[in-house]
Amino acid sequence: MEPLVVDAGETDTETILDALESGRRVVVQTEFLGSSHEVTLRYDGTWYCDTPTRLHKHDSREEMRSCLQQQGYGQE
Repeated sequence: MEPLVVDAGETDTETILDALESGRRVVVQTEFLGSSHEVTLRYDGTWYCDTPTRLHKHDSREEMRSCLQQQGYGQE
């Protein structure tokens, strides 16, 4: 299955979470300090947010939702 590729802040957070739960990876294109970066999100029972500098793990959908909104990856 092809990953869902989105720009940061342009897709509803619930849409991202639903895609992850259905087994699809989500690639968020974002800008940080003037450079473009990709953040890869995935779910296999644990929620993962793989940034260029760190791998974040979350135990629940609510924790992942909070991360997506705090980082500006998903719309509220």
